[in-house]
Amino acid sequence: MSASVPPRVTDSAHASGSVQQPHAPPPRRRLSLAGADISASVAVFLIALPLSLGIALATGAPLQAGLVAAAVGGVVAGRLGGSPLQVSGPAAGLTVVTADVIQRYGWRTTCAITVLVGLAQLGLACLRVARTALAVSPAVVHGMLGGIGVTIAVAQLHIVLGGTPQSSVVDNLRALPAQLSDLHPAALSISVLTLVLLLLWPRIPGRAGRAARVLPAPLVAVAVATAIAGLTALPLAKVELPSWRSHALAGLPEGPALGLVAAVLTVTLVCSVQSLLGAVAIDKLTSGRTDPADGVGRSDLDRELRGQGAANIVSGALGGLPIAGVAVRSVANVRAGAVSRNSTILHGFWVVGASLLLVPVLELIPLAALAALVMAVGIQMVSLNHIRTVTRHREIVVYAVTTLGVVVLGVLEGVALGIAAAVAVALHRLARTRIICEEDAEGVHHIHVRGQLTFLAVPRLSRCLHHVPRGAHAVVELDGSFMDHAAYETLQSWQDTHAAHGGTAEITGRGGQRIAEPAGVAQCSCRPWTPWRNHHCEAPPQATTDDRAAPDPQAHHQHPLAKGISAFQQHTAPRVRGELARLAREGQRPVQLFLTCADSRVVTSMITSSGPGDLFVVRNVGNLVPLPGAESGDDSVAAAIEYAVDVLEVKSITVCGHSGCGAMQALLSSPPAGAQTPLKRWLRHGLPSLERMAASAAGRPSDKLAPRLAGRAPADAVEQLCLTNVVQQLEHLRAHEAVARRLAEGTLELHGMYFHVGEAQAYLLSEGPGDASGAVGPSLPHEVFSQVSPTPPAEVTRAG
Repeated sequence: MSASVPPRVTDSAHASGSVQQPHAPPPRRRLSLAGADISASVAVFLIALPLSLGIALATGAPLQAGLVAAAVGGVVAGRLGGSPLQVSGPAAGLTVVTADVIQRYGWRTTCAITVLVGLAQLGLACLRVARTALAVSPAVVHGMLGGIGVTIAVAQLHIVLGGTPQSSVVDNLRALPAQLSDLHPAALSISVLTLVLLLLWPRIPGRAGRAARVLPAPLVAVAVATAIAGLTALPLAKVELPSWRSHALAGLPEGPALGLVAAVLTVTLVCSVQSLLGAVAIDKLTSGRTDPADGVGRSDLDRELRGQGAANIVSGALGGLPIAGVAVRSVANVRAGAVSRNSTILHGFWVVGASLLLVPVLELIPLAALAALVMAVGIQMVSLNHIRTVTRHREIVVYAVTTLGVVVLGVLEGVALGIAAAVAVALHRLARTRIICEEDAEGVHHIHVRGQLTFLAVPRLSRCLHHVPRGAHAVVELDGSFMDHAAYETLQSWQDTHAAHGGTAEITGRGGQRIAEPAGVAQCSCRPWTPWRNHHCEAPPQATTDDRAAPDPQAHHQHPLAKGISAFQQHTAPRVRGELARLAREGQRPVQLFLTCADSRVVTSMITSSGPGDLFVVRNVGNLVPLPGAESGDDSVAAAIEYAVDVLEVKSITVCGHSGCGAMQALLSSPPAGAQTPLKRWLRHGLPSLERMAASAAGRPSDKLAPRLAGRAPADAVEQLCLTNVVQQLEHLRAHEAVARRLAEGTLELHGMYFHVGEAQAYLLSEGPGDASGAVGPSLPHEVFSQVSPTPPAEVTRAG
C-alpha cells in the first residue's frame, strides 16, 4: 500500500466526524463521441436536408438560406441551447411569417430582422421569462400551428399542380379553380409519387418494413422522385443553388419602423413558443430513459432561449432563415438513440458538408417533390389528436378562432384573437356556476355547487344558504377546483352563524372529501382514508411533440415518495397535527395487533378506517406466523407478538389474508424443497397451510373441512390456500406462550380476516362456539368467512 499525504481535518469536520479531502483541480473533459450520437446525427441529417430546402422554397427565400439555417441551428443552438436533444433549424411553423416578411421587406432586410429576433430572444432570456411563454393556452398554440399548416398546404398545392402560389390563403383559394383547369401532368405526377411514398413508407409491414424504416420517409420520397424525374427526363423545374460567392448576407433594415417592430415581435413569438414547447415535449419523451447522457436531463428553458437567440443572430448574419426547435427532427433524434447534444451538433456539420460537396446532386431535385414534402408537413400540423383534446376540454372555440385568425389575418393577429377568446372562455366558466338546493327524505339540506366558486356566484350562493332553516343539518358539496376569498368568507360566515343557531353544516369537496369542520366539533380521531381518487387522476398522457408542460414543472421529475410526502404536508398534516401531538405525549395504546401480508394493495388504514394509534401492524410475505422455536433465522414476528400482547396489552389479534397472494402462489407452484434463498426459507412456514389444504381435499374424516367464503366456493386453488392459511396462522398464534396465557385469561381475542382486492370486499372468520373469548378455536368443524356489510350511508354521514 503506497503512502499518501494525510488529509486535512477542519474543526467542523472534527465536530461532525467527517473528513474533508484536499482540494483537487477538476478533471479535464475529453471530447468523446458515442456511437449512438453518430448514428442519430446521420438520421437527423437525412431528414433535415430535404426539409430545409423545401421550407426555403415555401418561404420564397434563396434555397441556400435553408441549408445555412439548418447548419447554424445544429451547431450553435445545439451547443448553447438548454435542451440537448432538441434539433433546431428552419421550421415549418415559421414558413408563413417568414414568407410575409420577405414579400414585404425583401431578403436582406429579412436577414436583419432575424438578427434582431435573436437579440430579442437574448433579452427575454436575461429577464428569465422563458417559462412564462408556457402559460399560453394549448388551444391557442395548437390553433396557431393548425392555421400555419393550412396556409402552407394551400400555398404548396399550387406548386404541386404546376403553378405559382399567391400571397395569401384567400388569394390562393380564389386562384385554385383556374389552376385546376391548367394542370401540369409532370409536376403533378412527381408530387403524387412523393406523397404516396411519404404515406406508405412508414407502413411497410414485417421484417422488410423494419429494415426499410432505417431510411427516413422524406429522404426516400425525394430521392425516388428525383431518380424517376431524371430517368424519364420530365420537363420539371429543379433546385437552383447559386454560387456561395453570390450568397446574399444581412443588410441594414429598410422599411417603416412600426412594421419592422411588428415583424420582429411576430417572428420572436413564433420562434420562442415553438422552441420552448418543443423542449418540454422532448423532456417528456426522454423522462423514462436510463441511458448515460452528457447533461441530458430536464431542459433549462432560459438557456434554450439564449441558444435560440444566438443561433438566430448567426443565421441572420450569414443569410439564413429564422431558426426554431423542429419537432420532426427532434423526435427522430430521440428515437434514433441520441444520448447527448453531440448528435445535434454533428448533424449541423453534415449539413455543412452536403452544402459544399453535394451541390450537383441537390440541383437534380424537382421543386414539385419539395413542394409535396412541405405540403405534407403542413397537413400534419393540423393534428386530429389536438382537435380531439381541445374538444374534450371544451376549448374548441379557442382553437377555431385562432386557426381562422391565422389563416385569414396573419399569425400575430390570429394569436391575439385566440388569447382574447381563451380569456373570454375562462371568464364565462368563472361566471357560469350552477347552485342547486334540495332537501332529502331525512330533512338534510343539500347545496350542490357545480363549477368555480368566485365572487360572481356569491349572491346566488348566499340566497341558497339563507333558505336553510335554523337548526337543520346541511351539506354543501363543492364540485370545482377553485374558490376565491369572497366565496370562502361567505361560506365560513354562514357556517358559524348556522352553528350558533343550533344547526350543523358540513362542507365537502368532490367525492365527499371534507373541506372544513363546523365550529366547535371536536376532532379527536383520524377520518377514514378517502382520497382514493388521487390514484385515478394522474395517468400519464401520451408524449407528443407538442404536449404542454404540467402546471408544476418540477412534478414530472419528482420522486413518487416525495410527491406523497409533499401532499401529506400540505393537506393532511394540518388536520392530524393535534392528534399526533397528543399521541406523542401520551404514548401509543393500540387496541389490536393486525398481522397481514406485505402486499402493496393491502392498505390497512383504508380497509379498517383506522388512524394513528389504532393498530399495531406487522407485515410480512404471506402473513405468516412462525411456530415458536422454528428455525427461520428471523424472530421479528415473535418479538412483535410478545411486545403487543405483554407490553401494549392489545385486546385482539387479527390475521388478514388477501386474494392473489404471491406467497401462496409460490407455495402452490413450487413448494420450498430446501433453504436455498431467504425467501424459500421464509415460505417454509407456509407449508403447514399447504398440507392442511391437501388433507381437506383428500376428505379424511379426521381432518377439518376446507375454509370457505359465505355464499360461494373459492374461485381457485390460490384463493382456497389463502383462506386456509389464515386459519392455520391463527393456530400458530395460539402456540405462542404470551397469546396462550392471555386466551386462557379471557382477555384476548383472535380474529381471521380475508380481503378480496378485486372486489374491495372484506370477510371475517366466524367465531368458534363454546369459546368464552369469542376466539377462533381448533374445535370449529367448518370455518366460514362472512362478508362485512357496509354501514348505511345516513349513519356514515352523521358519524362524519
